[in-house]
Amino acid sequence: MVGRRIRVILVLGWVLAAAGGARAEAVDYGTYAELLKAHVRDGVVDYAGFKADEARLDDYLARNGRVNPESLSREERFAYYINAYNAWTIKLILTGYPGVKSIKDLGSLLQSPWKKPFVKIDGRTLTLDEIEHSILRPQFKDARVHFAIVCASKGCPPLIAEPYRGAALDDQLNRVTTAFLNRPGNYRLEGDRFEVSSIFKWFGEDFGNLFDFYIRYAQGDLKQALQSGRDRIRVGYLDYDWSLNGA
Repeated sequence: MVGRRIRVILVLGWVLAAAGGARAEAVDYGTYAELLKAHVRDGVVDYAGFKADEARLDDYLARNGRVNPESLSREERFAYYINAYNAWTIKLILTGYPGVKSIKDLGSLLQSPWKKPFVKIDGRTLTLDEIEHSILRPQFKDARVHFAIVCASKGCPPLIAEPYRGAALDDQLNRVTTAFLNRPGNYRLEGDRFEVSSIFKWFGEDFGNLFDFYIRYAQGDLKQALQSGRDRIRVGYLDYDWSLNGA
């Protein structure tokens, strides 16, 4: 009888623990997943399609804005803020679309678009800069985030057609980092001159040794060239393309 009671208590404990874990990951990305699948192709964003679906995007932003990120596990919280940054950036573009040619068009001499307080999360009003520089970078300290958050520009890493999710986050971050660093348009290696995205100039402190970081994700001939030539290769930075990442 005592043994049976102990087994029942253990089973109830496992059920409650599982339920608690489910609550910790209970962020509904269903609508966002559908919007991304419908309106993103190979990193090119169909803003006209998003504009037609803006009511659904607004509903998603409102519902997910009521989530308390602090109730989530670390990986779910990390994914939540990446998705928030990207979805609210789309919303920002829609405020000026179709007249906007660059996200910079939505700023002014007194306020950049990244400093506009319009992001609604858990009763707070944040800016995109606050999500990136006060939450994502300092709290998670993972340089791969720079290839996941997308500033609606062609120079940015491409927006993937799926939400980031805590359970898959490490694989997703590895995938987008590898894809960006190995795409020929994002680097230029000529002789002893290696030019890379300006992301590495702006956020150099996040990457540590640039060669170590790049070699970790480089593939094929690029990886071999960097490994064999790192003592003589000099680094430069490509111009950043701020034009809209739309069709």
